[in-house]
Amino acid sequence: MPDGWDVVIGMEVHVQPRTRTKMFCGCAVAPLNAAPNSYVCEICLGLPGTLPVINKAAVEACLKSALALSCEIPRHTKFDRKNYMYPDLPKGYQISQYDLPMSVNGHLELNGRKIRIRRVHLEEDTGKLVHAGDKLHKAWESFVDLNRAGVPLMEIVTEPDLRSADEARDYAMELRTLLRMIGVSEADMEKGQLRAEANVSVNREGSSELGVKTELKNINSFRALHRAILYEVDRQTKLIESGGAVEQETRGWSEAEQRTFSQRSKEFAEDYRYFPEPDLPPLEIDPDWVEDLRRTLPELPGARRTRLTSQHGLSAAQVAVIGGDRDLADLYEGAVAQGAPTQPTANWIVNEVAPTGKLLAPQHLAELMQMMGRDAISRDQAREVMPIQRPWPTTEAGRSRRCRH
Repeated sequence: MPDGWDVVIGMEVHVQPRTRTKMFCGCAVAPLNAAPNSYVCEICLGLPGTLPVINKAAVEACLKSALALSCEIPRHTKFDRKNYMYPDLPKGYQISQYDLPMSVNGHLELNGRKIRIRRVHLEEDTGKLVHAGDKLHKAWESFVDLNRAGVPLMEIVTEPDLRSADEARDYAMELRTLLRMIGVSEADMEKGQLRAEANVSVNREGSSELGVKTELKNINSFRALHRAILYEVDRQTKLIESGGAVEQETRGWSEAEQRTFSQRSKEFAEDYRYFPEPDLPPLEIDPDWVEDLRRTLPELPGARRTRLTSQHGLSAAQVAVIGGDRDLADLYEGAVAQGAPTQPTANWIVNEVAPTGKLLAPQHLAELMQMMGRDAISRDQAREVMPIQRPWPTTEAGRSRRCRH
């Protein structure tokens, strides 16, 4: 952070919940390698006369996420039309939520303090533009793939509580850990299942007045998020110090050039002409259903990390790996419960299991660790044995089977 300046960051994170079908139609969610426009129907293409239907599984995922973030769940919520024109938005509007979101006023614990969550709401994704061309002949074309149009998204919005690029990156990583732990999303940035956007501003140190913010988009990794914010903070401070003024705008991140670039002026809410979605009824959230969902939540990452440290004496480095992944934590505690030694098992999971992503049953890991402990096999022999063990049915598969829509 530059001397004499305060950095203020708010985050908007879009997360694709684990559902089999899209937000408002029966189309399956397309795999990454699907042929363009092969997972579409009349509804997600926005053809006249079609009517949307709300995906209950997406609502459930949103509510579970909100509960894990200690949000308030209002009794009444509704969907709205967000109106704008873009080639990858076939209806000419996006179904989202505006003034009555599905949840409000939560927080996420991060490094000993609470990052306030303003809202967690549902909306639908847009399609994708694919650009192609010939630089020599300057013949450029753009193609539209609508496979992602209508895919459900949870938008998780913070208050401007983050104060550095490090903190913003750590927040996004902790949020991903939480979402994976409760089973609502794989939250894989490389697959487009989690997209982080940072609203960044700077102001003179000690000033109570916030600076003009820019929104950073096109960020596809935690490292890129960190670098984009560092660059933008440096750009804004140098601009102001030279007598210029920061413009409120949306800026993209160029990984190749390691810089942000202007995309368009930043819109305000009134520019989208929000109004209630007339084709969808308002939702009344049953408090009993909310409590049922609350009871299904597993132990949350912060609490589990604390318990792994206190009960098993794991180091901070071990807890960072094992406590951040539900499958690894379940594997570790299951193996220890069946007699595996605590520290050697933790080290084995950190160094041998986590890098490969290949899990085995807790009883098999316990047996493997016990055999190494009495020198019945060497570490090299254990590495050879481990891949041929019968794979353990992970929580990912279990959660997929439990998905109801």
